[in-house]
Amino acid sequence: MATESKPTSPLSSTEHRFTAGEESFTYQALAGWQTLFQREKPVAEIFHVAYLKQDSASQHRPLTFVFNGGPGAASAYLHMGALGPKRIGFGPNGSLPPSPVRLVDNAESWLPFSDLVFVDPVGTGFSRALPKDSQDPKDSREKSDPASKPPQPDAKAEEPPKESPFWDVERDLQSLGEFIQGFLSRYKRWLSPIFIAGESYGGFRVARLAKELQSKFGVGLSGAILISPAIEFGLLETNDYNLSTWAALFPSYVATAAHHGRCGWGEDLQILLPKAEHFARQRLLPLLAMGEAMPEAERQAVYQEMAAGIGLSPEYVAHKGGRIDIASFARELLRSQRLVLGLYDASVTTVDPFPDRPTFEGSDPTLDGIDRLFTAAINSHLRETLQVETELTYHLLNLEVFKSWRFTPKGEFKQGFIGAMDELRSSMALNPHMRVSIHHGFYDLVTPYFASNHLVDLMKLDPRLKANLTLRHYRGGHMFYTWNPSRLEWFTEMRAFYSKTASGSELQTLR
Repeated sequence: MATESKPTSPLSSTEHRFTAGEESFTYQALAGWQTLFQREKPVAEIFHVAYLKQDSASQHRPLTFVFNGGPGAASAYLHMGALGPKRIGFGPNGSLPPSPVRLVDNAESWLPFSDLVFVDPVGTGFSRALPKDSQDPKDSREKSDPASKPPQPDAKAEEPPKESPFWDVERDLQSLGEFIQGFLSRYKRWLSPIFIAGESYGGFRVARLAKELQSKFGVGLSGAILISPAIEFGLLETNDYNLSTWAALFPSYVATAAHHGRCGWGEDLQILLPKAEHFARQRLLPLLAMGEAMPEAERQAVYQEMAAGIGLSPEYVAHKGGRIDIASFARELLRSQRLVLGLYDASVTTVDPFPDRPTFEGSDPTLDGIDRLFTAAINSHLRETLQVETELTYHLLNLEVFKSWRFTPKGEFKQGFIGAMDELRSSMALNPHMRVSIHHGFYDLVTPYFASNHLVDLMKLDPRLKANLTLRHYRGGHMFYTWNPSRLEWFTEMRAFYSKTASGSELQTLR
């Protein structure tokens, strides 16, 4: 546990003007490192960017801590894609623009209704662990970046990165809790309405932190926002013996097929999605559960109906036994056009460079294609606009973190996959005033929206708490906010969410 949390070097502080519509105000941007301590010794530095509105009531404004997922992703995706005062200019429906990247004023920034703190966990962005023999964090920032060191010809086998102790579910949550606690103390924000927002694995972090911040760090939350979250990892596993995963994917397949004009059920998502959700529960799940115990004629009827909904041939669906994995669906839907869908946003397509090979061997346009945009955007914004001076490489998506991440709780044997739904349920009971909002894109195949719907239906929430949880989904993929209409719609809804939550006008009280 941290004994203190003070900056080891001056933060870069700049002043800016936010203007959008009738909104116009001055805000301060703080960019720099905050030290984490263990047994009174500095062990890591967390890089963060804070945007704080300058007014007389600033210390009582809502304050939102924002992080992405991966594990291994920096906060630049939400920072430069959706919530910060500047964002990348995408095409109307999230299409990727040509280089160089174009930064625009973000009229849908959350800054008008909340101060924002974008947090990069250890090993991402400019955040680094400190060498054990170093007591000078500045020395670490200048000399310890692996990217800046040429390989030594006579070097021994590489040791694990010094950040690796932080690449663990529990240690990661602890470091984020320590950071938040330290930030609140430094800026005297303990009485502000506190929110946390996370995307993808960051949504898992939010679900866990919703409980841990309150029970371990004394931080009361007003709201928790989960964006395209991976809450229960068991729902991401596809195999012959898992039923729920296939059902969770089906509505996103139907939405995607409709987007590409291949759905035989129609095109209106307001009609299609309720039908797809009903089919997944009432027709697909019994098929998967019964397998060959279901009469052949009945099985074939389900395959026919399923195939029409997702735009594939009945023969292919029958061959797969109704279990269509995301890679197969992404390649098969538009195979006749030699196009492959993006997994994170299946509305996006790319040409298959190897159409004759049994599996797709090209790059996912919705993962690899966006790196050039966010890397250029965050480096330009930090180094030029916010005047951060460092020789460190900004790790947008550190695959070393992802490959090394330890999901298994230490000293505890658990079967199956890690999850966070129990912690979210507990946190809502622990704090009946906290509101929770969950959001997805319809065309996201990696964290499908219906998985969260399914989990919420199984939460057994007390009726007095149900009004504190909302589910709302949008056209688009994992980063649905790159779609202009979806980002605007989300902004409008989140502004209302903050207004209701921070004011306490609709808080549910247990009696």
